[in-house]
Amino acid sequence: MTVSGGQAPQPGAQPARIGPNAIIRVGEALLALESAETADRVFATAGLSHYRQNLPSEMVPEAEVIALQQALRAELSIEAAGAVSRDAGLRTGDYLLAHRIPKPAQRVLKWLPPGPACRMLLKAVANNAWTFVGSGHYGFEMGRPVRVSIAQCPICRGATASLPVCDFYAGAFERLCQILVSPRARVRETQCQALGAPACQFEIDWRR
Repeated sequence: MTVSGGQAPQPGAQPARIGPNAIIRVGEALLALESAETADRVFATAGLSHYRQNLPSEMVPEAEVIALQQALRAELSIEAAGAVSRDAGLRTGDYLLAHRIPKPAQRVLKWLPPGPACRMLLKAVANNAWTFVGSGHYGFEMGRPVRVSIAQCPICRGATASLPVCDFYAGAFERLCQILVSPRARVRETQCQALGAPACQFEIDWRR
């Protein structure tokens, strides 16, 4: 069975928006893995220099997240951009665990066997998918491995690459699953729209 989640209704003709972690954590990852100068250059290329001094505190336009990921790939090697994006995803997972996922719910998930815990976690994610996929479409299918799909993915939108590039989502899902599902959980992107796939697909496996 596939479970999906989409956008929350947007008033009027407002563009889709995404949570500020997709901006803030990329900046943190650039400082940790590259340098302040590189962070300045990437944000300038994306047209987001104003965020270097004034971090966003509310949802940001989806177009800004797309531009920042495109700038990462333009200014860094594909491998370095992937490392920064994945680290930003891991940091986003840490933020969600600390500030967004209620501690009682975390205790329940940790108590459950991995399969039911993963299903419950991904279903909760589906209820809030619009906050991180913007105008994209999120779904998941339980199995061995579990598969998560994001169609019209904002992380790779408009990209053409030689390998999957949605490391931000892989990192975020891996951190959440390692803490709440199984410490053995690993997440990898197996299909990417940047490679011509109809949707980006991620596999979650804790049985290896």
